[in-house]
Amino acid sequence: MTEICNNNLINPNWAQHGYIQVYTGDGKGKTTASLGLAMRALGRCWKVLIIMFTKGGNDYGELNSFTELSPTISDNLKIVQAGLDRVIYKENQNEQDEQEIKKGWDLAKKAIQNHEYQLIILDEANIAIDMGILDVDDVVETLKNKPEEMEIVLTGRNAHPKIVEIAHLVSEIKPVKHYWDTGIAARKGIEY
Repeated sequence: MTEICNNNLINPNWAQHGYIQVYTGDGKGKTTASLGLAMRALGRCWKVLIIMFTKGGNDYGELNSFTELSPTISDNLKIVQAGLDRVIYKENQNEQDEQEIKKGWDLAKKAIQNHEYQLIILDEANIAIDMGILDVDDVVETLKNKPEEMEIVLTGRNAHPKIVEIAHLVSEIKPVKHYWDTGIAARKGIEY
């Protein structure tokens, strides 16, 4: 790696403005896009926090990959899973799901307020908001008051209009065709 990751500044050249990005829609690739951005930032020695709302367990290929990063890079990365080891929907969510997601949000708020990271990815935060577990007004207020130079990404379907309104970049990933529609199940290494 050509850069030495020893900077303590949140945005070392101060020429950049941090933006709020949203990856939403019904198509595949929202989390994948945000994790690609994380790898790019880590390659530039940024400190990165990824909070995976609604996702627990260890059967995710990306988690396996991140554990194998060089010490120089992995020292700049923190991943927090704020969910149980199952997929949740409005119909099956319970109090324990809500507690895990709210703990993750509390950690995210502190990290934002304490200027601890240059990039924070709130994976599936849109879903947690859509399910009513995270209060959209609290999230909006926190994002509006983020440090000027911090980049924040929210992923997940059904991005709330208030989130879309304050975001600087919104990408809607739309399915055109998917092999799932033919009955093919999620595949290791591709979907997880």
